[in-house]
Amino acid sequence: MKTTSVRLAVAGAAALALTLTPALAGAAPGRPGEPRFSEGADGAGDPYFPLAGNGGIDVLHYDLDLTYQLPDPAPAPLEGQLDGVATIQLRATQDLDRFNLDLRGLTATKVVVNGKSMRFDQVENELRISPRPKLKTGTEATVEVTYGGTTTRPRDIEGALYGWVTTRDGAMVVSEPEGSATWFPVSDHPTDKATYDYEITVPEGSVAVANGLLVDQETAGGWTTWTWDAPDPMAAYLATATVGDFELDTYTAANGTPIIDAVDPALPDSASASLALTSDMLVFFEEAFGPYPFNSYGAIVDDDSVGYALETQTRSFFSRNAREGTVAHELAHQWMGDHVSPGRWADIWLNEGWATYASWMWSEEQGRATAQENFDDVMTIPADDDFWAVVVSDPGPLCLFCGPIYDRGAATLHALRVEIGDDAFFELAQTWVEQYGGGTATTADFRALAGQVSGLDLEDFFDVWLDTPEKPTTW
Repeated sequence: MKTTSVRLAVAGAAALALTLTPALAGAAPGRPGEPRFSEGADGAGDPYFPLAGNGGIDVLHYDLDLTYQLPDPAPAPLEGQLDGVATIQLRATQDLDRFNLDLRGLTATKVVVNGKSMRFDQVENELRISPRPKLKTGTEATVEVTYGGTTTRPRDIEGALYGWVTTRDGAMVVSEPEGSATWFPVSDHPTDKATYDYEITVPEGSVAVANGLLVDQETAGGWTTWTWDAPDPMAAYLATATVGDFELDTYTAANGTPIIDAVDPALPDSASASLALTSDMLVFFEEAFGPYPFNSYGAIVDDDSVGYALETQTRSFFSRNAREGTVAHELAHQWMGDHVSPGRWADIWLNEGWATYASWMWSEEQGRATAQENFDDVMTIPADDDFWAVVVSDPGPLCLFCGPIYDRGAATLHALRVEIGDDAFFELAQTWVEQYGGGTATTADFRALAGQVSGLDLEDFFDVWLDTPEKPTTW
């Protein structure tokens, strides 16, 4: 995620991880061999965000029909109006008499399951649905939720803007780590990937930009509906439906990937100039990581700001300025973070370390600082600096986007490259994408695969670089 133009400072040692784990309700008594129905857990079990995601269900597809009334730009605070119908295809992974979806700050008014209205309620982060008949393990269901409410400018656990962020001319929609619940009912954890379709209706003159390919654009009665298709499995935090004053630039990259860039015309040309390098970057990163994994790519460059960029899948988001290093970083994320997503939020270094290292590789390709020089720069940080106090493999929920996750993560990868050699390193990178693409993986998975590909015992190496809150000196 969230790349900024300067290194983030680490304020003290890493925050302690939350350890709350959602509990399943006890199974109802039944006869031997008959279903034992129970409630799905209210979270996916991630220690950092106990209420993110949901137990008992596997979401397969979201069809989001959204209507957004832009805010009046004069008064403060900015508030828009979002009304939606989310049609969700899911599969029960246990015998369910109730299941949850994450929904925060908006109100559900109707829930229909398989064509029948169902009883539901909302508490805190959760929309709780009681299907009748109950759902047996393996059963697929169509869940239609009608909902809506006032949009504002929500903030994440660290105080950064995220989710559906209302702006003067629309909305910036960037949801890492668990902000998608601020704009649609969702199983909001990377382990529950799904495909997406969007119909986003906005006042005529506004542009709605989502993931994937633009299928249709139709204007009637002062409103325009933008239809987008995103058929590749996607973690919810990577979904976007950004609205604003944008000009669309469509072309085909050298590797055959369709590109759709959306740039706010209020910005100077320099703000998006580096997007012209996207085609060359795609070719370069395909050589390192394997074929580009999605049906399209592009960027959103808005004249408002959330203070960071985000690798929204197929359509990376940039606040005000798409700098070259950040463009490379977010594009590399499409392989490392989007196609292969973190199995737990503690594994975030696998996103940010790889994307940062990819930007080092691109710098070297362009004849600027080499990967070795960038590594050496990290290693000049004094041993008593708080930078080295973060445990990269378990940074805590308040340090997901601290500097060491990016720079020490990248340095870990460079040290690994030197340790095992270029051939094994790039075989590891491509095998990682091939083996885990379309799903999620953990630090333990990466460590095991690195040992398998290299044929070396790397446990001490990874203990030093990932698990020890000290500056590495020997490994």
